[in-house]
Amino acid sequence: MKNSKFIVIAAPSGSGKTTIVNKLIKEKDLDLHFSVSATSRDPRKNEEDGENYFFISKEEFVRKVSNNEFIEWEEVYKGVFYGTLISELENAKEKNLIFDIDVIGGLNIKRKFKDQSLTIFIKPPSIDELEKRLKKRNSETDSSIKIRIDKAKNEILLADKFDYIVENDILEKSYWEVFNLVNNFINE
Repeated sequence: MKNSKFIVIAAPSGSGKTTIVNKLIKEKDLDLHFSVSATSRDPRKNEEDGENYFFISKEEFVRKVSNNEFIEWEEVYKGVFYGTLISELENAKEKNLIFDIDVIGGLNIKRKFKDQSLTIFIKPPSIDELEKRLKKRNSETDSSIKIRIDKAKNEILLADKFDYIVENDILEKSYWEVFNLVNNFINE
């Protein structure tokens, strides 16, 4: 873990961070290991336990917090927890880790591993566009979209605490901007 580099991709929900992370992982030259986060929420359609997230109960999550099993964690939405298990960092050995993570979690990783972390904030082009993207997912209720939009407004205020901000207005353009930042960081 000492020689590993951490690439933190954080953004409000619906900004495109997962799409960008999934494309980066496929880049063989980058040789990135995905850090699987734990969450107390239910899986969405097409999500697999241990691949997209470790899906655990709220009680199990709280127990792991009490046992200091997380490097970082947060109650992202009321009653819904997300976090990075220490075991994920240990399992990575000397590989470069990429995190698809919430904004506060990303800042916590940066704070704890400043010298070995690159933090990139993926910014939506606008709140209206973000809302359209969340509705297009067809996995959210109107009330959960409102909660996510309200949270996004606060998260955008933290963007300048990241090393870089990449606006995801055109996915392909944004992806290559992120790719270059990550490639340069890994090879420095």
